[in-house]
Amino acid sequence: MDLLSVSTVNWSRAQFALTAGYHWIFVPLTIGLALIMALMETMYVRTGDVKWKNVTKFWQKIFGINFVIGVATGIILEFQFGTNWSNYSWFVGDIFGAPLAIEGIVAFFLEATFISIMFFGWNRVSKKAHLASTWLVFAGATLSAFWILVANAWMQYPVGMEFNPETVRNEMVDFWAVVLSPVAYNKFLHAIYSSWAIAAGFVVGVSAWYLLKRRHIDFALKSVKVAAIIGLVAFVMLAVTGDGSAYQVSQKQPMKLAAMEGFYEGKEGAGLVAIGMLNPAKQVHDDDVDPFVFKLEIPKLLSFLGYRNMNAFVPGIMDLVNGGYTLHDGATALSFEERKARGKIAIQALADYQTAKAEGRDADAANHEAILKENYAHFGYGYLETGEELIPDVPLTFYSFRIMVIIGFYSILFFAIVLYFIYKKDLRDTKWLLYGALWSIPLPIIAGQAGWIVAEVGRQPWTIQDILPVEMAASAISAGNIVTTFVIFTVLFTGMLIAEVAIMVKQIKKGPDTVAGEET
Repeated sequence: MDLLSVSTVNWSRAQFALTAGYHWIFVPLTIGLALIMALMETMYVRTGDVKWKNVTKFWQKIFGINFVIGVATGIILEFQFGTNWSNYSWFVGDIFGAPLAIEGIVAFFLEATFISIMFFGWNRVSKKAHLASTWLVFAGATLSAFWILVANAWMQYPVGMEFNPETVRNEMVDFWAVVLSPVAYNKFLHAIYSSWAIAAGFVVGVSAWYLLKRRHIDFALKSVKVAAIIGLVAFVMLAVTGDGSAYQVSQKQPMKLAAMEGFYEGKEGAGLVAIGMLNPAKQVHDDDVDPFVFKLEIPKLLSFLGYRNMNAFVPGIMDLVNGGYTLHDGATALSFEERKARGKIAIQALADYQTAKAEGRDADAANHEAILKENYAHFGYGYLETGEELIPDVPLTFYSFRIMVIIGFYSILFFAIVLYFIYKKDLRDTKWLLYGALWSIPLPIIAGQAGWIVAEVGRQPWTIQDILPVEMAASAISAGNIVTTFVIFTVLFTGMLIAEVAIMVKQIKKGPDTVAGEET
């Protein structure tokens, strides 16, 4: 592969990462705020307390500001599958396109339809009808995320498909296998709870600012009561679904697990690194350099979390490259070179099949098709040159995972303390906690971004696990064109983020509408 092609691929990856990173700033806040304002409006309908109505309407304004920009970045993100990743779209568009189409036709349509009633129907429909519209907006936002995450999970664990050698495309044969993939529902739940956590941290932090300023005190306390409960529940469930996701990674993407742990040499009863610093002198190839400068390890926990057996063998990076170890089903793991050889057989069988078909040699075509199917599980390896290409960026994956986990445990403690003070003490008198809440607003966002880095960087070099390397998925366009649009998107998205923050800050400073008897 020439340098221009490498540059094209890397710039395409950078542009997609840029767009996805900005998109995931806006989307989780939208989903989480939808739940929070739905619960707040439920309190209004149940109690008849107009203060709850005003609390709801304020957070709906913040939701609306964020929703618009989230849509804009999402549209650009989907367009890139056609502009930057056209080979990918051709190769698996029949499968990948289905959940994206459902997301647009059903989920986004549901959300967009009822959002107008939610914003403009306060005095035009009954209380219960308006409450239903708010919950349906939340349902639409959640369903939208579900279908997007189904598509992403399929890239991590491709199921429910068959390769058609005539069209050179993967075709869906089992829709429900794609939708109900264990990777899909774990990824969906983890992402949704992350969205709740981000919104909860945001609402608690903004409310803390009001309490510090001694403004809108009743509004702030009501907001904290709802958001802190959601935040605590969300982070506890993130720990649960994170365990489920890690288990799926160990079964379906063991190289990602090894990178998450900086784990080079496999062993039975493998420990989990709680805290550690990677050794920069460690090379990706097999050497005798210790991978860590230091580490604090919890004995046997990695084996237990990955295989539900404290003495299970966990393969390391070099085991996955060199093969030869015993898999948990009793088979022997193939080495990279063996999988590469089988991948080349599959690629050649595809070429021979097409030639035989073109020449009318149906019997030979059938024989080549059988060889292709036998080796198709290794298809993508035929496009790789060395085993080192299988290894993702270990430091980025390792540290991103720990940033996510550390913020998660911090946030569980934080929300528990907030709930204790709001129900047992007086939150208004704890300036240290209020300032902590204010400065903690970015932390769940950082944790969410770190989680996506683990998920996406950890599966490199694959666009589709074991089937399509990133280099083969990119469009044949010049790097110069991508650089130009990358710069444009950087300026555009940064400007949108700055504008959104400015508008939200202005709205927050203005504050919610007040009602008689509320402290201001």
